[in-house]
This record gives sequence, C-alpha cells and structure tokens, in this order.
Amino acid sequence: HVPTIQKIQKTVEVPQVQYEDEIVEVPVQKQVQVPMIQQVPVQKQVHVPVVQTVQKTVEVPQVQYEDQIQQIPVQKQVQVPTVQQVQRTVEVPQVEYIDKVTQVPVQKQVHVPMLHTVQKTIEIPQIEYVDNHVH
Repeated sequence: HVPTIQKIQKTVEVPQVQYEDEIVEVPVQKQVQVPMIQQVPVQKQVHVPVVQTVQKTVEVPQVQYEDQIQQIPVQKQVQVPTVQQVQRTVEVPQVEYIDKVTQVPVQKQVHVPMLHTVQKTIEIPQIEYVDNHVH
C-alpha cells in the first residue's frame, strides 16, 4: 500500500481570548494629618478575559491507500498418470437351451342336456252318479 496525502479544508472553531476593561470601584482609606478622616473613592482597573468564538480554516491531511496488484508467477508440479493397455482373456459362459417335450392330455367339454321336471296342475271333472232305485 502506498499512502497518498490529500488536502481537505475543514472548518474548526478555535476559541479566542479578548480582554475587556471593567471599572470597579474600590474604597481606599487615606490618612492625612488632618483631624478629620475623609474617604476618597479610588478606581481600579481589572482585566477580565472574555471568550470569543472565531471560525478558522484548518487543513487536515487525509490518508488514502491505493492497492497495487502485482502478478506473481506460481510454479506447480502436477503428476500426470500414464495409461497402460493390457489384454486379458475373459471366459464368457455360454447358455444352452434344451427342450423337453411333455405330453399333456387335452380335456374336452361336452354339453349334457339337463331335464327339468315341472309340475302342472290339471282339473279333472268329476262325474256324480245318482242312483235311482225303485223300491
């Protein structure tokens, strides 16, 4: 990786100190060779810091990585198998079919007529004999 430096502008807030004068009254006592004591006000200056925000442009370096791809040759050893042809004798079994003739009796079917006996009702007229005997 080879780093490349790029310049990018970025806004950063940097606090600035500014002094403002403030007048504060401080009473001071003075002794004078006078029978009377007199008070005289004295003014004293004190520096009070005031924080002020100022915008400032600062350059921040950015690091960017660029990849370089290099081709590296690789040597490989490969084993190549050799093919050897060998003749060999194989016994193949032979299939032989032997037919055997068998006598099978033939069955014949004959239709035999069947007799059905049916009852039939017949009316026979009856003759009535009347004997007339004379006595």
